Amino acid sequence: MLYADAGRRVTVLWRPLPAWLNVVLGLGTFAGLLWLERQRPLRRWTENPRRRNLRNLALAALSAIAIQLTERPVTQRLTAVVESRRLGVVKWLGLSPWFEVAAAVVLLDYTLFVWHVLTHKVPFLWRVHEVHHADRDLSASTALRFHFAEMVLSVPWRAAQVVCVGAGPLALSAWQIATLVAILFHHSNVALPIALERRLCRVLMTPRLHGIHHSVVEDETDSNWSTIFSWPDYLHRTIRLDVPQHAIQIGAPTVHGDAVRTLPELIARPFVAAARRAGVSTRGHAPGARNLVA
Repeated sequence: MLYADAGRRVTVLWRPLPAWLNVVLGLGTFAGLLWLERQRPLRRWTENPRRRNLRNLALAALSAIAIQLTERPVTQRLTAVVESRRLGVVKWLGLSPWFEVAAAVVLLDYTLFVWHVLTHKVPFLWRVHEVHHADRDLSASTALRFHFAEMVLSVPWRAAQVVCVGAGPLALSAWQIATLVAILFHHSNVALPIALERRLCRVLMTPRLHGIHHSVVEDETDSNWSTIFSWPDYLHRTIRLDVPQHAIQIGAPTVHGDAVRTLPELIARPFVAAARRAGVSTRGHAPGARNLVA
């Protein structure tokens, strides 16, 4: 009986979620959010959404190729090693399989929060991450708009996440799917009912919260870093709830006007000299708006 339970545990944790589930959930979420962005836009568009989406998806395709060539071979091998040798924090806790996966997802999400902060604070990482923030509008397609160089540079961090957390094939694939759905959701230009979002933001990163992070104002950009769950921002006191959406100018503090609009400009941007912070450094907290999220 003991051996049978151990066998079932190994079988469950060694199998990643099927790739088709990632595709179906990703495409379904993306299509649904594009429709909602047309029906209930949160912020006014500054550029034609169709043109923006095509450009963002073209850059996303290059990043996807980079992930397949660099990250996937590394993580596939490492998750197998982690599972076979019982490496990492969640393996040492002796949890049941499903609690182990849940714990791994939470810790992977937290370590992604740390990586996100680093991409803003470390100059050479900001040079590649800036491409993501240079979008003048924020929408579901912005969630996929990452420079392929950033994907390559993130591989060592992803490897460290897998080993230190103890993420096996199932845990990593579950986190990747949850992360994809989460970033599509909180980057979307969808106006959720304010009462609903005020409740959701206590647990999850939401469109209004992440809109503040994409502000050109530095002390707003340096907030709301979370990906799936919002608790890391509450824990580190980097949560901002007080900036009204109509006051936010979406963009990167280091990009002026239309300096980065075309696909060739986006690809070349990390290799072009740019000031670390060239935007407005602070706006200050809105008086009497401690929990605005409006």
